[in-house]
Amino acid sequence: MQDAALETLQQVFGHAAFRGEQAAIVDHVTAGNDALVLMPTGGGKSLCYQVPAILREGCGIVVSPLIALMQDQVEALRQLGVRAEFLNSTLDSDTAARVERELLAGELDLLYVAPERLLTPRFLSLLDRSKVALFAIDEAHCVSQWGHDFRREYRELTLLHERWPGIPRIALTATADPPTQREIAERLQLEGARRFVSSFDRPNIRYTVVQKDNGSRQLRDFLEAHRGEAGIVYCLSRKKVEKTAAALVELGFDALPYHAGLGAETRAENQRRFLREEGVVIVATIAFGMGIDKPDVRFVAHLDLPKSIEGYYQETGRAGRDGEPAEAWLCQGLGDVVLLRQMIDNSEAGEERKRLERRKLDALVGYCETMRCRRQVLLASFGEEYSARGAGQPCGNCDNCLTPAETWDATVAAQKALSCVYRSGQRFGVTHLVDILRGADTERVVQFGHDRLSTFGVGADLDARTWRGVFRQLVAAGLLDVDTEGYGGLRLTDDSRAVLRGERTVMLRKELPRRKQRERSRGAGSTAAPAIELSAAEQPLFDALRDLRTRLAREQNVPPYVIFHDATLRGIAHLQPTSLDELAQVGGIGGSKLERYGEQVLETIATASAQSAGMDA
Repeated sequence: MQDAALETLQQVFGHAAFRGEQAAIVDHVTAGNDALVLMPTGGGKSLCYQVPAILREGCGIVVSPLIALMQDQVEALRQLGVRAEFLNSTLDSDTAARVERELLAGELDLLYVAPERLLTPRFLSLLDRSKVALFAIDEAHCVSQWGHDFRREYRELTLLHERWPGIPRIALTATADPPTQREIAERLQLEGARRFVSSFDRPNIRYTVVQKDNGSRQLRDFLEAHRGEAGIVYCLSRKKVEKTAAALVELGFDALPYHAGLGAETRAENQRRFLREEGVVIVATIAFGMGIDKPDVRFVAHLDLPKSIEGYYQETGRAGRDGEPAEAWLCQGLGDVVLLRQMIDNSEAGEERKRLERRKLDALVGYCETMRCRRQVLLASFGEEYSARGAGQPCGNCDNCLTPAETWDATVAAQKALSCVYRSGQRFGVTHLVDILRGADTERVVQFGHDRLSTFGVGADLDARTWRGVFRQLVAAGLLDVDTEGYGGLRLTDDSRAVLRGERTVMLRKELPRRKQRERSRGAGSTAAPAIELSAAEQPLFDALRDLRTRLAREQNVPPYVIFHDATLRGIAHLQPTSLDELAQVGGIGGSKLERYGEQVLETIATASAQSAGMDA
C-alpha cells in the first residue's frame, strides 16, 4: 500500500517523497481507519485525504466550509489529471445534475461539498446510492463552539459515522489548542480515531511585533520592502479597511478592500483578483481568509490587535504556504486592548464565553509583550515545546531573537504610574494620565484639578512615548486593569499593592526609538531562505516562466499557482532542463502537467537561453 501511495504522489502530484506524518496518515486512512489530523497551514493536509481517495474504491467526499476554497482545490486537482468536482450554490442546475450523475456512475475521485448541502435529504440519498471512498472533514475546528470560525452545521456531521460506520473519516485542522482538539474528537465522535499531531511551527515565517505609534506610517514603512508582492493587511473595522486600502492605492500599491459590508459581487471580484493576479494586497477584516489557498502570500500584516492567539496563528498562517520566506507583522497598542475588552464585555454572549474570550485576549497580549522568543511562546499556546534548534534554544527568526529587547528597572516609574491612576480617581485613560505625569497644562487637566495632584509633573523626565509603553506593559502584566464600563479608564488590581509598597520589582521592555523600530520591522539575518536561491543569470528565465504561467492561467481562467508554484518555477530556472525526462525531475511536475505544459516550458527555456547567449555575444 505504501508503494502505491508513493507512486501516486510521484506520478500525479510530482513530489518525490512524503513529508513528516503524511505517509503514516495516508497509509492509515487508505487502510480504512479514522484519523484526526492536526497540521500547520502549508504542511500538506490536503494530500492526507486526496491520495487515499485516489487509491480507495469510490469517491472521496470532502466537507469544506468555503466556496472559494472548493473551487481552488478542484481547479488544482484537475490540473493534475484528478477527476474532481464540487457541488455548491455557484453551479447552475444542469452542471449540478451532471456532477451528480458522475458521482453515481463512479466517475469521480473527489467531490467537495459544503456541510449545509451534505446534510440535505437529497444529498444524503445521493450518497446512499454511490460508492464512497472516505469522508474528509476539512477545517474541523469549525465544530468548536468556543472557536473563532464556529459553524453550527459541523455539529451535525456525526451523522456520517452513524449512517455509514464502515467508511473511514479523516478530520483535519491547522488551528486547535489542546482543549479544542479534545472538543473536535468529542463532537465528531472521533475519540477512537488515531490522532496525528504535527508541529505547529512555520519556520519560514518571521514574526515581528511593533508598538503602535502612527500605525499608518508604520504600515507604509513595512510594505516598502514588499512592493510587487502579494499580501494581506488585517484591520479591526470596516471603516479602517476602506481608509487603509485607499491610502495604499495612493502610495502605488495594488490594494483592494474586503469586508462583510461590501456587496457580494464586489467581495467576490476582489477575492478573485487577489487569487489570480500577481502582487495584489488585500486589506480586510477577519471576514476574509479562511480557506485561502494562495501559496505565494509573502506577508500578513495586522494593523490592529487580533482577538486571540488562535485567530492570530490562523491569519498569519496564510503567509508562505509555499515554504518560502514570509513575514507576520503586528502593530499593536493599548488602545487595541481597551477596544477589544469593551467589545467582549458589551457583547450579548454568556458570562462563561466572555471569561474565555478575556483569557484568550490576555494570552495574546502576553505574546505581544514577551521578551522571549516569540515562536516559543506561540507554540506553547498549542501545547508544543519549540525544539527545532534544540530544546530551549531561540528560533533565530523573530524580532526578539534577531534584535533582543533591552530591559530597564521601571519600578519607580511603575509606582508613579499606579499612584497617578489612584489619585486621579481610577477612571481616566492613558493620554490624560500621561499629561498629568508630564505636567502638561491642558484644559482637561486643569478642569479636573489634576494640576494640583502630588503626581502632577513627577514624570517629566520620561517622554510621552515611554510613558505609554509603561502603561501598556503594566496592563499586560496584570498590574492595571481596563474599566470597560468606565469608557476604558485604568484602575488598580490586587497585584498593584505590592509594587506601590516597594515589595515587587518591575522590569519592562525599553521602547525602541522610531527609526530603530522601522529598521526592526524590516528585519535582518533571517534563518529562513528560499529552497533555491537564483543567480542573476537565472532570474530572466524565472521571469519568463512566470509570464508563461500567467498566460496559461488566463487562457484557462484559473489562478496562476494552480499551474505551477513559484518554487517549481524556481527549480526549473535553476536546473534549466533540456528534455521532458529532465523536466520531470523538478518538484511539483507530475505526469499530467508534464504532458500538458512540458513542451511549452522547454521552448521558454530554449528562447531565454538563446537571448542570454545573444546578449553575452
